[in-house]
This record gives sequence, C-alpha cells and structure tokens, in this order.
Amino acid sequence: MGEREFGELDLLCVNTIRFLSVDAVENAASGHPGMPLGAAPMAYVLWSRFLRCNPSNPSWFNRDRFVLSAGHGSALLYALLHLAGYDLSLDELRRFRQWGSLTPGHPERGHVPGVEMTTGPLGQGLANMVGIAMAEAHMAARYNRQGFPVVDHWTYGIAGDGDLMEGVAAEAASLAGHLRLGKLICLYDDNRMTLAAAAGLSFTEDRAARFQAYGWHVTGVEDGNDLAAINNAIEEARRETTRPSLIIVRTILGYGSPNRQNTPAAHGSPLGREEVRLTKERLGWPDSPTFLVPEEAVAFFREAVGKGAMAEEKWHELYSSYEEAFPCEAAELGRMMCGKLPDGWDARLPEYGADAKGKSTRAVSGEVLNVLASVLPGLLGGSADLESSTMTILKEMGDFASPSCPVDDRQGAAGGTWGYAGRNIHFGVREHGMAAVMNGIAGHGGLIPFGSTFLVFSDYLKPALRLAALMGLHVIHVFTHDSIAVGEDGPTHQPVEQLAGLRAIPRLLVIRPGDANETVAAWRTAVTAEGPVVLVLSRQNVPILDRARFASAEGVARGGYVLADMPGGEPQLILIASGSEVPLIAAAWEKLVGMGVAARAVSMPCWELFLEQPQDYRDTVLPPQVEARLAVEAGTTQGWHRFVGSRGLVIGVDRFGSSAPGDEVMERYGFTVEHVTEAALELAGVREDG
Repeated sequence: MGEREFGELDLLCVNTIRFLSVDAVENAASGHPGMPLGAAPMAYVLWSRFLRCNPSNPSWFNRDRFVLSAGHGSALLYALLHLAGYDLSLDELRRFRQWGSLTPGHPERGHVPGVEMTTGPLGQGLANMVGIAMAEAHMAARYNRQGFPVVDHWTYGIAGDGDLMEGVAAEAASLAGHLRLGKLICLYDDNRMTLAAAAGLSFTEDRAARFQAYGWHVTGVEDGNDLAAINNAIEEARRETTRPSLIIVRTILGYGSPNRQNTPAAHGSPLGREEVRLTKERLGWPDSPTFLVPEEAVAFFREAVGKGAMAEEKWHELYSSYEEAFPCEAAELGRMMCGKLPDGWDARLPEYGADAKGKSTRAVSGEVLNVLASVLPGLLGGSADLESSTMTILKEMGDFASPSCPVDDRQGAAGGTWGYAGRNIHFGVREHGMAAVMNGIAGHGGLIPFGSTFLVFSDYLKPALRLAALMGLHVIHVFTHDSIAVGEDGPTHQPVEQLAGLRAIPRLLVIRPGDANETVAAWRTAVTAEGPVVLVLSRQNVPILDRARFASAEGVARGGYVLADMPGGEPQLILIASGSEVPLIAAAWEKLVGMGVAARAVSMPCWELFLEQPQDYRDTVLPPQVEARLAVEAGTTQGWHRFVGSRGLVIGVDRFGSSAPGDEVMERYGFTVEHVTEAALELAGVREDG
C-alpha cells in the first residue's frame, strides 16, 4: 500500500491486529495469544505492502498465497482477514473457537474465507507452501508466453520454531532448495519459545546455516518490531529469484505482556483479564471497549479491497488478450483452473481380456496412468524414489526440476521436457514431505497431483493424508506392494494393519481393486472424486477375471458389487473379498457351485463407496437374511465384521508376515482355494445346523 515511510498509522494497525487477536483469545478463554503479539509486525508488513489478493474474491486464481504454518496463531490470521475486508465479521472474531463459528481454533481451508490451507499440525504448512510454489512454477512454465505472464504469483508464509523442528518441514525445505523455487518466501517467527519451555532446551541448531545448506536464500531481522527492516528483508527476498527465501525475524513471544512475554506461559493459554489490561496499558491501547478497530486503521486496511479488485481486473484483461493470441493454451488452462475434465477423457482407457496368469494391478495402474496423463494435462506426480517399482512414471512427459539443475544430475530422466514444465516429480525418499507437498499442489488449484510408495510406508505420511481428507483435497495416492505377498522382503515391508488404518480416516476413499479391469475402474473413480483417494495395488500378478462369466468391473464405482451368483434362488453363503483375494474367492466360488452350494461372490474394493450407497442396494448385495458370510483379505481382520456380522468369519492376517517367496507366504497364511473352500463349507454347515 504505497512506498511511504512507516509511521504512527502503521503502529496503530499493528496494535489493532495484536489486540483483536488477544481479545478473541480472552473472550474464548482458549487459544494462543503469544504468537500474534510477537508476529503481528511481520504479518502487517507482508499483508499491507506485498500480498496481492482480492478480498472480494478469495478464489482469484492468480492471487498471492499466504499460509500460516504456525496455525495455533489463528487469531492473528482471522484479525488480518477481517481487517483486509474478507467476509469475516467482527462478530465471528468474538465467536472465536465456538461451535459453528467461522473462526475455529486452527485455520481450516474451505471453512474460513481466505484461508488457503488447514494448518496447526506443525511443519505441514511450510511443506504446503513448497507444493503451492511448485504448482505455480509448473503452470507458469507450461502456459506463460512472452508478454503474457498469466500465471504469476508469490507464495508467502509464516512458520515458527515448532514448524522447523518437525521432520516434514525438513523434507519439504530440502526439496524446495533443490528445486530452486525462487517465488517462495517464508518468514520465520524466531521467538525461541515452545509450549513447554525455552526452545534452547531442545533446539539449538544454526537454522540459518541449515537452510543455506538446503539451498535457500537466508536473511535476518534482529528486531521483530522494526517494520522498515522487515520490509527491506522481504524486498531482498523478492529480488532473489533463483532460491526460496527464509527471513529469520527475531521476535518476542507475548510481546508487551509484563508478566508473560518471553515465557512459555504466553504460548497456549489466555493471558488473563488483568494481564490483558496491563499489556494494553504498556502498548498504549485502550482497555475498553474490547475488539476495538480504530477508523483510521480499518480505512487503511480496506484499501486492499479496491486494490485487489483492480489487480484482478487487470489480470482478466491480460487473460483476454492471451486467449486471443493463444486460444488452444488458454482453453486448456481455463479448463484446468475451473477443475473441468476434457470431454471424452476416459474414452481411451483400456479393457483387459480374461487371463489366468494375469498382471499385477500396479502394472495395470501404470498403463492406465499414462493413458490418463495423455488426456489430462493437469495430472502430474511421482514417487518417494520408488517410481520404477510403483510404476508411476509418465513416459516422455519430462521431469519436474529446476531448469538450472546440473546436467550430471539428470540420470534416470523420464524423457521429454526438462524443467518446471515436466510432469514427473522426483520427491526423493521423503514420504511425509511428498504427501504434504501434494496437498499444497492440490490446494493451489488447476492440477491433480499423485504420489506413490509402498503400502507399508503409508505410515510415514498419514498426518498429511489426514489433512488432505480434512480439507477435501483431490490428491491421489498410489500404494503398491499391498500385502504379505511381497514375499522375501519380509515383515518390515509386508503391510498388515495399514489398510485398517487408512480406512479409519474419514472422507478418504481407499480402493483396492481385484484385477486389471477393476484397476481401470478404480482410476476412473479416483479422477472424478472430489476428495483424496488411495489406490492399493499388488506387486504380484493377479488373474484377470472373465467378465463374460463375472459381473462388470463398473461395480467398483459403488464400492461393492455381486461378482457372481449361483443361478436360481437366494444364496446360502456369501464370499467377500478385496484386491488380489477377489480372484481367490472367484475360484472358490466356482468350486462351491460345482459342489452344489448356493454361493455368492462379492467384490468389495472400497468400503467407503459401498457404505455411501442406499440401504436397499447394500441389502441387495449383502442380503441381511444371509448370515453365512466369509470375508477374505490379506490384511488385519479389523473392521470386516461390520460386513460379515456376528455369524460370519474372516480370513485375514492378524500377525506380522514372514520372509519367503510370496506364493509360499500366502499359502502358509491360508490364502488358498482349498482353505477358503473348507472355511466356507464349515460356515455353511454351521449355518445349516443352526
């Protein structure tokens, strides 16, 4: 907002931010006042002089992004949003942390206007910033043309000591430095306090040297109240276009509080009525009324509304000229920005004929992924250094990398364009960082990111996957090597409990397809989903079912479907399975039918989709009166009893795996046609005797 020198009006604005935050926390009798008191100056300078956004249209595509990684300081962000003119009233600040308010305890994307990412679990927001900056770099490289910078924005954020301690931040920061993301600027609230104690008891590393070693540009501000110094540091960071920037701002937690500042007590609890009064007195702020917003301050802040609308209007004019000059690129980019799939996007997806030898579902997934990538320009991603095993290489679509990456480091390239326009992301051995970066890419908009690793290593990234579900972000995780059939690598690499853990996450679709055609259907579902999806795929070959004999794999879209029935009458017994165990129960079903048992086979690739179906459909697939039910899955039995009931049985794995050839491990754990058939006959016999 202009280039004038900082003065009394700026201090007034800073204190307005501080005490809106403090009053919100005090009014709620809950929250974190220390961070807003110390970090308000840096937030003010960033928002008032650099952040380009339109409060009247928070979803403007070319806006600058701001992520508060230190999400416990949410009252600071809400104060900024209110003052800047977003649709967040003062009454909502008064309702901070209350039921139904727009001001929850930590920022929530999609719930609060202007909040880019859900943060609070520390380190996640910093990693999200990296993903957002990667998305901007990718789309700019692909669609900008000389004189037409239609994708051109900055990614800013504020992180604290706790953020930098978390491993996910280290993973993402390392990747960002390697990728040389020059339009990423993170302000570090260096108050040297944590919730429990002074940070010096646990965190004495040289943070500047660490980030410099990552490849970041690092600068510092010795006094967190020095607005001019903060301004100069941000300007310096913006001039450094070949490296991400960390601005270390030395602040005081709970600044101004006579008895709480620079103590852990200021971190996570209200100051108390008397301490609030003393803090206001020390900083020259009236004690009453609470939630005071001086007219001069709000008038100055609200200039952002007009300036933001003007910036967006100017961008639309540029985009209109871009459409005339580059109609094909503009049409493609326009579809991506609004999240629309091209017409006929799935027309070229393969169909697979019956094959007893079969194919691994990871191999089929790789084939499908490449078909999809050829028609979905927004689909990009990679693996945590396992792409040759997870089969997630996009052939001839280039590697996402800094254009200045040394030639000697380009071994193993996927082919195609090298640079930010590449669509294969090499995340390195950074599962957690990968997932959090994917969240940032999806949160940016315009792209559908995928990432991959072995199912057993999904444990490394679940916090970010949980946040993807909380935000409803469209990310696709490809988890391969899905069972004890991994074989010789043994129990360290054989997942057992991971499926149950993933299925426990609300709003996450976990799809474990049973053969090649179910894998095609699973990808079709994943692409059209509105939230996060996990595809769980086999390493070993899986027979491809004869769909002339068994039902169409289109049933995957409903989560569970009748695969096969004995003609005539109600089934006496129901076999249920997911993944590689679907062909197993199909073979057992054929044997049972040959013995005259009225058996039904049900494929259940996705519990979540099945449970979303109307009750009458679920009852059609699993008739309530048929109590003899046998579920078969090479994972823990936890959760399956909701489908088999108290009279049913589950063949699963409730212990760790063993190191041996995969076929032998599966056989010794009971995943054979003979064992399934015997268990089914015994169950049916119990049912008949009962």
